Amino acid sequence: MSKTKVAIIGSGNIGTDLMIKVMKTSKHLEMGAMVGIDPDSDGLARAASLGVPTTHEGVEGLVKLPNFDEIEIIFDATSAKAHEYNASILQPLGKRLVDLTPAAIGPFVVPAVNIDDHLDAENVNMVTCGGQATIPIVAAVSRVAPVAYAEIVASIASKSAGPGTRANIDEFTETTSHAIKEVGGAANGKAIIIMNPAEPPLIMRDTVFALVDAPDLDTQEQIRNSVEKMVADVAAYVPGYRLKQKVQIDPIAEGSTVNTLMADEIESDPTHQVSVFLEVEGAAHYLPAYAGNLDIMTSAGLQYAERIAALKAQEA
Repeated sequence: MSKTKVAIIGSGNIGTDLMIKVMKTSKHLEMGAMVGIDPDSDGLARAASLGVPTTHEGVEGLVKLPNFDEIEIIFDATSAKAHEYNASILQPLGKRLVDLTPAAIGPFVVPAVNIDDHLDAENVNMVTCGGQATIPIVAAVSRVAPVAYAEIVASIASKSAGPGTRANIDEFTETTSHAIKEVGGAANGKAIIIMNPAEPPLIMRDTVFALVDAPDLDTQEQIRNSVEKMVADVAAYVPGYRLKQKVQIDPIAEGSTVNTLMADEIESDPTHQVSVFLEVEGAAHYLPAYAGNLDIMTSAGLQYAERIAALKAQEA
């Protein structure tokens, strides 16, 4: 059975980890090219040693590669601004793009929530590492009870944040906040990222707070069950994804000023706060295990591309 050829733009940590995942774990994908802009980058050297075609001339070099026409799916692991340029070159050439930056040009995809909704899109956005970790939880809660407000806090090891991540902090918060509403189903949302400089580096931790209308015990139990099921769904493609403790649901104190967080269009005032505490340990295919923030992005992008390639194989 022939596999779908893919290219990766960005030979840094994320791109290199994704390449290793494609080569070691993918059933339907194979590497067609690794693209960078630094001829001395470790990612390009590693790709070349593994027999993967490479170029250090960016997207222009990719287009010039002899096997470019065979490549169907292109992952972009650069930066939000670079993706805008790359997309302007590649989309007119009929290539499918999986955007691992916070550029948010195309529709958001969080595999455990909406992987089948945008299989025909030319350019999909995988939100952010914090979004991939937390939006499934917001969606799990909103499937049971209206979420008036959701706030996520992503804490990552400073060592796992490369130049691309640091250059995209503003885009991270804006894109994640938008996706909390669009994909997670919250009426309003906020995202915060913390880069923890602790040594030894800490594994990625994520916290989700959701204000919900869930006055009865039955609804609260449904929320807990929905969250636990969603955690299992994400763990199916990110094995290191797990709850750190049981889901907490607490009544909102009388006189609380949570109304300042609300969107204007909410139908009913929230009665409870749902608190979910997560940990994301990386698979350590290339990156250290503490870099769960990068691992969940590459795993999510791979999951989406695998689905496209699997459907193509079924139709063949």
